[in-house]
Amino acid sequence: MKHPVVAPSVGESITEVSILKWKKNTGEAVKTGDLLLEIESDKATVEIVAEQSGVLTQLKPAGERIPIGAKIGEIDTEGKATATSSAPSAAAASSAAPAKTFSNETPASSAPLSPSVRKMVVENDLNPASISATGKGGRLTKGDVIDFMEGGQKPKPAAIPSTYVERPGDRRVPMSLLRQKIAERLVMAQHTAAILTTFNEVDMTAVMALRNQHKEAFEKKHKVKLSFMSFFTKASVLALKAIPEVNASMDGKDIIYHDYFDIGIAVGTDRGLVVPVVRGAEKLSFVEIEKKIGELALKARDGKLSIADMSGGTFTISNGGTYGSLMSTPILNPPQSGILGMHKTMDRPMAVNGKVEIRPMMYLALSYDHRIIDGKGAVTFLVTLKDALENPQKLGFEY
Repeated sequence: MKHPVVAPSVGESITEVSILKWKKNTGEAVKTGDLLLEIESDKATVEIVAEQSGVLTQLKPAGERIPIGAKIGEIDTEGKATATSSAPSAAAASSAAPAKTFSNETPASSAPLSPSVRKMVVENDLNPASISATGKGGRLTKGDVIDFMEGGQKPKPAAIPSTYVERPGDRRVPMSLLRQKIAERLVMAQHTAAILTTFNEVDMTAVMALRNQHKEAFEKKHKVKLSFMSFFTKASVLALKAIPEVNASMDGKDIIYHDYFDIGIAVGTDRGLVVPVVRGAEKLSFVEIEKKIGELALKARDGKLSIADMSGGTFTISNGGTYGSLMSTPILNPPQSGILGMHKTMDRPMAVNGKVEIRPMMYLALSYDHRIIDGKGAVTFLVTLKDALENPQKLGFEY
């Protein structure tokens, strides 16, 4: 008996997903609970496991976008595994097909061709720009190609050429759903919020001394490293309590003040920047914050973050210093009204009590929505943050 493998619902607002990677091949025997494939939405990566034991047949190739609920494979509980698939998968067929360059001639929608459609176009020496696309989002379907070949379509005018002229050495790669969502949100933030950035600097001497004094004992006792992120998270909560509008968001003509502190921690991954959330940071100890950040960072880098892990933050911290950034102007993470940018700690000559001393200094940047937060509030937030970090006893450090 054949059982369908379908694209599961991964969120109320998500209507389609992309097949990121198949973990099992067509014709391969699978057992209940085996990981079959990974799919990607515009928010997270989700694993799909086998619900029955049997032999897998892939119906959709890696890279193809599919609507929620669509069948992407089958498991035959009575089938027999084969050493090699009796019919190559669409992905394999696509990779085996000879390459053909279409220059800038793609369907008018500029939607990328699926591997199976590209194979049909290549094998029949067709120009996809002359075929009317009827698929979702203007995508060219197999049916469109068949109708065209059978004379059911009238040739359409050639698509307007791209303004970019490709040259040898150029590679055109469709954006992943996650990268598209990142781009969409960043542009939306720029267009819907009055973003302004203010700066300050913090002397890291006291925090570095406290961390160096306790980091070995901290790690030995709790099996987790003591990083600067827990200090910055604690200091941010202190500053957010002092300036509540930085922890607020805007909804139409209303301002929503949050009496809790769910802090987003920006994490860079191979597929793009994601912002998992440390919930109730005001209630957590240094140990609990470090463990939660470590857990979320590991899930982010392994592509295991859920939508719940990344939803509902009230404020975000982004540490560009990890990559050597000395200064930046971070972009808001909507609908939040503030984001803190940390940067590289650099030894610099500073005037201290009338003398020049070399101190480890870090530039801080607060980007904020000027519709909600006045300049005074933004500056006061950074001054409060700076004071807490330069006097870390105010953070109640203990372990």
